[in-house]
Amino acid sequence: MNDRLFVHVPYSFLLQNLELVLTRRVNPEVFFSGDMLDSLIPEELAAIAATLTGSGLSTTIHAPFVDLNPGSAERLIREATLLRLAQVIDAAAILKPRVVVFHPGYDRWRYGENQETWLRYSIEAWEEILPRAAEIGFTVAVENIFEEEPSTLLALFEALPQLRHCFDVGHWNLFKKVGMAEWFAVVGGSIAEAHIHDNRGQRDDHAPVGEGDIDFALFFRLMKEYAPQAAWTIEAHSKEDLDRSLVNIEKFL
Repeated sequence: MNDRLFVHVPYSFLLQNLELVLTRRVNPEVFFSGDMLDSLIPEELAAIAATLTGSGLSTTIHAPFVDLNPGSAERLIREATLLRLAQVIDAAAILKPRVVVFHPGYDRWRYGENQETWLRYSIEAWEEILPRAAEIGFTVAVENIFEEEPSTLLALFEALPQLRHCFDVGHWNLFKKVGMAEWFAVVGGSIAEAHIHDNRGQRDDHAPVGEGDIDFALFFRLMKEYAPQAAWTIEAHSKEDLDRSLVNIEKFL
């Protein structure tokens, strides 16, 4: 597999199917839920990390995200979020990923015009995380989720230049109010990773590449122009969808 191409793999799956990952030569983007982090055995993760490294495979990490928000106006939510972020960074210290992807937590329907509150708390949270990430040696990237345009992400990157972007092309297609080229013109230079899956703009299908209505020729052309060294992660939700994506993506590699 291309050394820049990763595949979404929950840690619980990796624990049970490490041999399959090794056989398929898949670079895993390891997803940790909160429950997975609570039950994580460091020695077990260290053994997996050594096996992957010894087999020449690289990793990235997808951090937990459900109900978490580093920029929440609610103190208890921020505290819970920082706890999970600290746990995933402990895991990263063992796994030594290339990138760790986090959800930013912004939703304009929730915050309305009160973006500054979210931005202030969010910056404070990342300021706690980024120094340790630098010590360990991985890139912190925040993914677009409900963002209709990239202004709130741009504000984060301007405040914290070491923070990078994970561009999720499927989420962009669901919520966009600006074109892909316009999005890249604003924050394309900050992209460290891209999440790759398809849909028809109605629901988050995580369909194989080429089976929705996303213009992947344009996507890969923009990635080559703005982020030629970025990691690519296929976010398939079944083995069959993954296999179809791997076949369909070959013409872009």
